[in-house]
Amino acid sequence: MITDEQWANLLETRATDPGAVRRAYQARRRRTSLLNGKSTLFLVAADHPARGALGVGGDPLAMADRRSLLARLLTALANPEVDGVLGTPDVIEDLLLLDGLNERVVIGSMNRGGLAGADWEIDDRFTAYDASSIAAFGLDGGKMLLRLVDSDPGTIPTLEGCARAVTELAEHGLMAMVEPLPYKRDHNDKLVLQKDSAALSRASAVAAGLGATSAYTWLKLPAPDEPEVVLDTTALPALVLGGVPSERPEDDLASWGRSLRHPTVRGLVVGRALLYPPDGDVAAAVAAAAEVLRTARGITV
Repeated sequence: MITDEQWANLLETRATDPGAVRRAYQARRRRTSLLNGKSTLFLVAADHPARGALGVGGDPLAMADRRSLLARLLTALANPEVDGVLGTPDVIEDLLLLDGLNERVVIGSMNRGGLAGADWEIDDRFTAYDASSIAAFGLDGGKMLLRLVDSDPGTIPTLEGCARAVTELAEHGLMAMVEPLPYKRDHNDKLVLQKDSAALSRASAVAAGLGATSAYTWLKLPAPDEPEVVLDTTALPALVLGGVPSERPEDDLASWGRSLRHPTVRGLVVGRALLYPPDGDVAAAVAAAAEVLRTARGITV
């Protein structure tokens, strides 16, 4: 999807014409609504590299090749059932310069300071987009990661930062996408996601209450084993996240499908599981996810 000429032009523009980035933001044709005509939203996520999370499966540097990542994103975006992308400024701006984001929903990732594996990982500072830049650049909303670890005081500034971002995005009338994930440290001090219904419900309740208003808040949640328990926690709209891909893509699809049937869920936000499928066929992985979304929501083509 990216020719040698396109890649050379991107590199040349990056080196010689930084003003092209702002012009690309201004020239982007925006979509008129977050939800599509089927009242769903399907986004591809690509904000992992900015947090130092480059690995997929057994390859610790899978996402380190930027040309490959961009090509995979453009392949996903070529599917008309994909509504848009979620990413940090560097990725979004590369895609803008490649003319890949017209009529697409674009969500800016905001806090990437909790570097994967760092001692301060849970103190997830806001180091990417902020609410004012998201509004100024004409993006459609901002996403924040909220990892909740009761034994780690780094949770406190992250909570405060997310609450501030929710309020500031709402002041601009923009979506605030909050991804609340409950974690605990195991005996090796490794962070482990808590997937039980009690932990996920608690995290959802905390995230829903952040900020001065919840009018523009959406939740980005892992597919729970008991969707009806976790997703009944709030009336806010939710999106199912892909999470760390398993070795069996069919299991991931089935898990997403169970949650997509819940009335508060509006769609999917998936990254590595679609961009780096085991067989390498990005287009097929995206098409399979789109089919699961259609089926779960009772949409006929």
